[in-house]
Amino acid sequence: MAIVPVSKNFPHIIIPLPGNEAFARDLASAGAGEVGAIETRNFPDGETYVRLASDVAGRAVLLVSTLARPDEGFLRLIFLADAARSLGAAEVTLVAPYLAYMRQDRRFQPGEAVTSRSFARLISSSFDRLVTVDPHLHRYPALSALYDIRTLTLHAAPLLADWIAASITKPLVIGPDEESEQWVSAIAARIGAPHAVLRKIRHGDRDVEVALPDLSQWSDLQPVLVDDIASSGNTLIEAARQLPSQGFTRPDVAVVHGIFAGDSYARLAPLCGRIVSTNSVSHASNAIGLARLIADAVAAADTPGPGPIRHRRPPEPIDDVERAGIDSFPASDPPPWTGGVE
Repeated sequence: MAIVPVSKNFPHIIIPLPGNEAFARDLASAGAGEVGAIETRNFPDGETYVRLASDVAGRAVLLVSTLARPDEGFLRLIFLADAARSLGAAEVTLVAPYLAYMRQDRRFQPGEAVTSRSFARLISSSFDRLVTVDPHLHRYPALSALYDIRTLTLHAAPLLADWIAASITKPLVIGPDEESEQWVSAIAARIGAPHAVLRKIRHGDRDVEVALPDLSQWSDLQPVLVDDIASSGNTLIEAARQLPSQGFTRPDVAVVHGIFAGDSYARLAPLCGRIVSTNSVSHASNAIGLARLIADAVAAADTPGPGPIRHRRPPEPIDDVERAGIDSFPASDPPPWTGGVE
């Protein structure tokens, strides 16, 4: 099969990894470029075959791949980035609406791999730029503390706020923990709604204790649980179970990254009204598209200004990443889209 030529009239050629074809088409419709193609399969021994079926010579390439559950297809991604570079691509950008391997940001036990750093080195060695949405920042102040390449960190909180405003009458916006205060208050301020945050005590990956404050003054409002990521879903499940005890109807849920590992979605759904997520991870709950956000940022080619980043820890000096964590507190600077001063 011959290499398929592509038009030079588009700013980028968009190459989707398997499972990301719809997202790539959305990016193209938003003006990010023209969709290209790959050929990929596995040899009988399990090794991966990849081939760029579009001419990338002299082109700026956007490799599109959500990195939720990345292990199976990661080598394919790296092989394609290397192939694009060796075939003369002018620039190779990874568009990863969800960015994996951010949680392990220090050694919690002797001998552990600090996989956030390992993963960042692998990506940085293969790409010129990374574009992602609301990375799961813990102790790192920004992706630049991890990645040696240019990064565009985009923020979906305004999109969640706009969905709430358009879909829910008289909402009460509720965040998952004290560290989400700034992020949640920015969402609420954008739509003129009250907000509250829960108190969360995590005993392990699947063991979360959630305490609700007294919300009775807002019992006539519709609760909306918001978070940047729903992974195990336990925080959302516990909050949804407790809200009726204060006289609320079943809450709605809006999250940026809907991982919903295991049976978490099946356990959460009966406790809630609507559950919506962005399409950073393909899921039945997808209702908020990210293509326009990403396409506009890529076209601008400039790092966006400060946004409502969901930090779970205060930034620590790079050389102190492996030391024990310190008490959490939220960032204090208001995000510019709420009218605050940068």
